[in-house]
Amino acid sequence: MRTPLVVVTGVDPAAIDAAMIGPSWDLPDAVAVRHRIDPESQVLTRIVSHAGGIVEHVDIPLEHACVTCALREDILPTLERLGRDKRWRSVLAALPAAAEANQLGNVMARNATLNRFLRLAGVVAAVSSDDLVHDLLADDLLHERGWHSNPFDERGVGETACALIEYADLVVLDDDPGAEAADLVRALARPDARVLSGFHQVDSGALLQGLHSHRETTAWSATVRTAALPPLEESGAWRMGFTSMRPFHPERLLEQIERLGAGRHRSRGSFWVPTRPDAVLEWSGAGDQLSIGSHDTWGRRMPETRLLFTGVGTPPSDLAVAFDEFLLTATEASRSHASWNVLEDGLEPWLGDIRDVA
Repeated sequence: MRTPLVVVTGVDPAAIDAAMIGPSWDLPDAVAVRHRIDPESQVLTRIVSHAGGIVEHVDIPLEHACVTCALREDILPTLERLGRDKRWRSVLAALPAAAEANQLGNVMARNATLNRFLRLAGVVAAVSSDDLVHDLLADDLLHERGWHSNPFDERGVGETACALIEYADLVVLDDDPGAEAADLVRALARPDARVLSGFHQVDSGALLQGLHSHRETTAWSATVRTAALPPLEESGAWRMGFTSMRPFHPERLLEQIERLGAGRHRSRGSFWVPTRPDAVLEWSGAGDQLSIGSHDTWGRRMPETRLLFTGVGTPPSDLAVAFDEFLLTATEASRSHASWNVLEDGLEPWLGDIRDVA
């Protein structure tokens, strides 16, 4: 029988630690493992404990202080080792602050060795309720809070926290954040995910019952989404989705990107440009922080531009207009493919050289 694994994520280390306390005591024969990254020393710290106390406290120097290196060098090997150990009937793992669980989830879904011993039962996002709308929709940076993973980590608090909520099976706030913030969290979270206010409300036993579905989680949080958006009923939050088979014009995108990329909202999705017709380009932002980059190739799929915006209060009136104006016009779209075959399109700082994705 495979050992159930519960993963706890968050941007605030204090919230992560608080979320670990109850399940560490309540889960049957549980072992808890907490990983932390020191962004300056590039040291990964692993602490393994159970009800009787700490059994391991190890520092591991990393070649690069990043989550990918931490997963490869210690997090995944440690989880496999604990899953093999028959003393434990459940494993509770806290990822480093601001580390997303999707990498771990993808590895768990395809790694036959890990799947022999572990079952990903649930992913928990631990969230601080203090000034939550600001944290999710403003432009604060992780390194300004000391929550970054390396000296070059320029990620935003909002973009990172929103992504953690979107991937989670259970979102737990440390206190009641107020109606507006609660509605925003529910709008971001997967429609069937649970949202609780107060760590004391977590039913530790329910965490082991299979909250996690890799297929459903991936479908909701994926860069390239295909499912229709469910309606938001009686909510102080709003969602707006825009879809087109046409690409963004690279020059208009570059010159006016703040029209879609800046504002008091969370935005995510995929797009394409005619100068890079095979590339799936990722769009992810919150507040005035926006990241774009190459994500994948379209392969046999038809290229599509699809962005989702989520916020609170009055929805911006200009998003739909900006989205439409970023797209190629009918005349531009009728141009031959060869006319878009250029050496540079201005997006190289974010997407790399065109020849590298051709």
